[in-house]
Amino acid sequence: MESNERRVGTVSRGIRLPIIREGDNLGSIVAESVLLAAKSEGFAIRNRDVIAITESIVARSQGNYATVDDIAQDVRTKLGGGTIGVIFPILSRNRFAICLRGIAKGAKKIVLMLSYPSDEVGNELVSLDKIDAAGINPYSDVLTLKQYRELFGENKHEFTGVDYVQYYGDLIQDCGAEVEIVFANQAKAILNYTDCVLTCDIHTRARTKRILKAAGAKIVCGLDDLLTAPVNGSGFNEQYGLLGSNKATEGKVKLFPHPSPELLETIQSAILRETGKHVEVMVYGDGAFKDPKGKIWELADPVVSPDHTAGLIGTPNELKLKYLADNDFQNLSGEELKKAISESIRAKEGSLVGKMVSEGTTPRQLTDLIGSLCDLTSGSGDKGTPVVLVQGYFDNYTTC
Repeated sequence: MESNERRVGTVSRGIRLPIIREGDNLGSIVAESVLLAAKSEGFAIRNRDVIAITESIVARSQGNYATVDDIAQDVRTKLGGGTIGVIFPILSRNRFAICLRGIAKGAKKIVLMLSYPSDEVGNELVSLDKIDAAGINPYSDVLTLKQYRELFGENKHEFTGVDYVQYYGDLIQDCGAEVEIVFANQAKAILNYTDCVLTCDIHTRARTKRILKAAGAKIVCGLDDLLTAPVNGSGFNEQYGLLGSNKATEGKVKLFPHPSPELLETIQSAILRETGKHVEVMVYGDGAFKDPKGKIWELADPVVSPDHTAGLIGTPNELKLKYLADNDFQNLSGEELKKAISESIRAKEGSLVGKMVSEGTTPRQLTDLIGSLCDLTSGSGDKGTPVVLVQGYFDNYTTC
């Protein structure tokens, strides 16, 4: 192996930033912070490096917030303010509880229909073992709160220690609305209680809306239909509404950020001007991965990346090195093997999808893969690195 040959592949670095406030020039701050980090740590910016920014600081710099009362007014306007079926919410104090507070303040009664044994992203209400022992078919059986308690008792979330059935029920009542809680997985089951429905699922929302409308629902809205425009001067998200929102305070949510092509351009241009290198830039939220212990799918945002530069469109197009080593070149070793594999990489043409030589590679969107890497790098706590620099992601075995 030559002494000047590259010895590393992809590197992911968390970049520390000052605390971002509304109105800050985020593009300049991000570019400057990346350049200062490179100087401080002694690394160089390269072409096709990826600068990734958490959606939270983008939304914060935009001032994209809404209050519980803003949500309540939009709920009354769009769903009538009477009895509303609120179906398939995720179990989350950060993601949904504040939204539910606004929804409850905009209704006289909430019929809360929870999916079971877990919510859409894997938060468990009751274990499958208990479901099996009770002889319940979660795909068809509709349970009242009384039946749920008789069969399964109190079930606290493994990580938070919260009994979300009790928590959501109390929250709705505290907001002045009546509450009835049922458990079902068929969307149209809610129509036995009300024909005005707010469906709160994230990734299956289009199908749920279609089923409800076909079954005769009078009004069907999703979380993505609320706060799609300002209410009393509030923030909003034209495409995703309340989807992707997070708790900011006890009475306010931070919404998913607006598209920000000017932000991406500012960062890209600043790096090009200072280094001569063309980087890609993206905004990212939740990563798209699943926790094997808690069975929780991380992706509570509607998408991993709501905004990115054009160079991040597409999927990887990679050869499987171990396939080449074990099959095509099984009789080679050392420099001969390295040369043969390198030549195969350089010679690859067109899409490799469906070809044996790419079997086992990851045909997911680049933004989903890179965003997941960035989410794991930045974390969600006190690391203080809301920007991640990914280097070498587009390199391969032949890159010098």
